[in-house]
Amino acid sequence: MNHLFTLESQLRLVGLALTAMGAFHIVLPRLVDWPADLAGTSLLTRQVSYAHLFFIGLTCVLLGLLPLCYTPELLAGTSLGTALLAGQTLFWGARWAFQFVYFSPALWRGDRFRTFGHLALAVLWTWVTAVFAYALLAAPA
Repeated sequence: MNHLFTLESQLRLVGLALTAMGAFHIVLPRLVDWPADLAGTSLLTRQVSYAHLFFIGLTCVLLGLLPLCYTPELLAGTSLGTALLAGQTLFWGARWAFQFVYFSPALWRGDRFRTFGHLALAVLWTWVTAVFAYALLAAPA
Protein backbone atom coordinates (compact mmCIF):
# COMPACT_ATOMS: atom_id res chain seq x y z
CA MET A 1 0.00 0.00 0.00
CA ASN A 2 1.23 3.48 -0.80
CA HIS A 3 2.49 5.18 2.38
CA LEU A 4 0.34 8.26 1.64
CA PHE A 5 -2.84 6.21 2.02
CA THR A 6 -2.10 4.63 5.39
CA LEU A 7 -4.31 5.69 8.28
CA GLU A 8 -1.30 7.17 10.07
CA SER A 9 -0.41 9.31 7.04
CA GLN A 10 -4.00 10.40 6.54
CA LEU A 11 -4.27 11.45 10.19
CA ARG A 12 -1.07 13.47 9.90
CA LEU A 13 -2.31 15.08 6.68
CA VAL A 14 -5.60 15.95 8.36
CA GLY A 15 -3.63 17.48 11.21
CA LEU A 16 -1.58 19.52 8.76
CA ALA A 17 -4.74 20.65 6.92
CA LEU A 18 -6.46 21.69 10.15
CA THR A 19 -3.38 23.56 11.34
CA ALA A 20 -3.20 25.35 7.99
CA MET A 21 -6.93 26.12 8.20
CA GLY A 22 -6.37 27.67 11.61
CA ALA A 23 -3.54 29.82 10.28
CA PHE A 24 -5.71 30.77 7.30
CA HIS A 25 -8.03 32.57 9.73
CA ILE A 26 -5.41 35.33 9.88
CA VAL A 27 -6.23 36.42 6.30
CA LEU A 28 -9.85 35.24 6.14
CA PRO A 29 -11.51 38.50 7.26
CA ARG A 30 -9.92 40.52 4.47
CA LEU A 31 -10.48 37.78 1.90
CA VAL A 32 -14.24 37.81 2.53
CA ASP A 33 -14.36 41.57 3.20
CA TRP A 34 -15.39 41.43 6.84
CA PRO A 35 -14.09 44.93 7.61
CA ALA A 36 -16.64 46.41 5.19
CA ASP A 37 -19.40 44.04 6.28
CA LEU A 38 -18.87 44.80 9.97
CA ALA A 39 -18.27 48.55 9.58
CA GLY A 40 -21.92 49.37 10.23
CA THR A 41 -22.23 47.19 13.32
CA SER A 42 -21.62 48.12 16.94
CA LEU A 43 -18.16 47.94 18.50
CA LEU A 44 -19.35 44.97 20.58
CA THR A 45 -20.46 43.02 17.50
CA ARG A 46 -17.15 43.72 15.71
CA GLN A 47 -15.06 42.72 18.70
CA VAL A 48 -17.08 39.57 19.40
CA SER A 49 -16.83 38.60 15.71
CA TYR A 50 -13.05 38.98 15.68
CA ALA A 51 -12.65 37.28 19.07
CA HIS A 52 -14.67 34.31 17.81
CA LEU A 53 -12.61 34.24 14.63
CA PHE A 54 -9.41 34.13 16.69
CA PHE A 55 -10.66 31.29 18.89
CA ILE A 56 -11.98 29.30 15.91
CA GLY A 57 -8.56 29.62 14.27
CA LEU A 58 -6.82 28.61 17.50
CA THR A 59 -9.18 25.64 17.91
CA CYS A 60 -8.37 24.48 14.36
CA VAL A 61 -4.65 24.70 15.11
CA LEU A 62 -4.90 22.87 18.42
CA LEU A 63 -7.21 20.15 17.09
CA GLY A 64 -4.86 19.79 14.11
CA LEU A 65 -1.77 19.43 16.29
CA LEU A 66 -3.22 16.33 17.97
CA PRO A 67 -3.14 14.06 14.89
CA LEU A 68 -0.11 15.84 13.47
CA CYS A 69 2.04 15.19 16.53
CA TYR A 70 0.36 12.29 18.35
CA THR A 71 -0.87 9.87 15.70
CA PRO A 72 0.53 6.71 17.37
CA GLU A 73 -1.02 7.68 20.70
CA LEU A 74 -4.40 8.33 19.08
CA LEU A 75 -4.35 4.92 17.42
CA ALA A 76 -3.07 2.96 20.43
CA GLY A 77 -6.55 2.00 21.60
CA THR A 78 -6.29 3.77 24.97
CA SER A 79 -9.38 5.30 26.49
CA LEU A 80 -7.89 8.80 26.05
CA GLY A 81 -7.01 8.19 22.39
CA THR A 82 -10.48 6.78 21.74
CA ALA A 83 -12.13 9.73 23.49
CA LEU A 84 -10.08 12.21 21.47
CA LEU A 85 -10.90 10.45 18.20
CA ALA A 86 -14.59 10.35 19.13
CA GLY A 87 -14.53 14.04 20.02
CA GLN A 88 -12.80 14.96 16.77
CA THR A 89 -15.25 12.84 14.78
CA LEU A 90 -18.23 14.49 16.47
CA PHE A 91 -16.80 18.01 16.20
CA TRP A 92 -15.81 17.82 12.53
CA GLY A 93 -18.92 15.82 11.67
CA ALA A 94 -21.00 18.67 13.08
CA ARG A 95 -18.95 21.13 11.02
CA TRP A 96 -19.59 18.96 7.94
CA ALA A 97 -23.35 19.01 8.64
CA PHE A 98 -23.33 22.80 9.04
CA GLN A 99 -21.78 23.11 5.57
CA PHE A 100 -24.96 21.69 4.08
CA VAL A 101 -27.70 22.42 6.63
CA TYR A 102 -26.87 25.80 8.13
CA PHE A 103 -25.17 27.85 5.41
CA SER A 104 -27.65 29.09 2.81
CA PRO A 105 -26.87 28.31 -0.84
CA ALA A 106 -27.74 31.97 -1.47
CA LEU A 107 -24.33 32.77 0.04
CA TRP A 108 -22.41 31.02 -2.74
CA ARG A 109 -24.66 30.33 -5.74
CA GLY A 110 -23.79 32.52 -8.70
CA ASP A 111 -20.44 33.62 -7.24
CA ARG A 112 -17.47 31.62 -8.58
CA PHE A 113 -15.16 32.39 -5.67
CA ARG A 114 -17.73 31.50 -3.01
CA THR A 115 -18.93 28.43 -4.92
CA PHE A 116 -15.34 27.20 -5.07
CA GLY A 117 -15.01 27.89 -1.34
CA HIS A 118 -18.22 26.01 -0.56
CA LEU A 119 -17.14 22.98 -2.61
CA ALA A 120 -13.60 23.01 -1.21
CA LEU A 121 -14.91 23.16 2.36
CA ALA A 122 -17.45 20.41 1.65
CA VAL A 123 -14.62 18.16 0.43
CA LEU A 124 -12.35 19.17 3.32
CA TRP A 125 -14.91 18.50 6.06
CA THR A 126 -15.95 15.21 4.42
CA TRP A 127 -12.34 14.03 4.33
CA VAL A 128 -11.50 15.22 7.85
CA THR A 129 -14.62 13.62 9.34
CA ALA A 130 -14.10 10.38 7.41
CA VAL A 131 -10.47 10.04 8.51
CA PHE A 132 -11.31 10.59 12.18
CA ALA A 133 -14.32 8.24 11.98
CA TYR A 134 -12.22 5.53 10.31
CA ALA A 135 -9.46 5.98 12.89
CA LEU A 136 -12.04 5.66 15.67
CA LEU A 137 -13.40 2.44 14.18
CA ALA A 138 -9.97 1.02 13.28
CA ALA A 139 -8.23 1.66 16.62
CA PRO A 140 -7.92 -1.44 18.78
CA ALA A 141 -10.59 -1.76 21.46
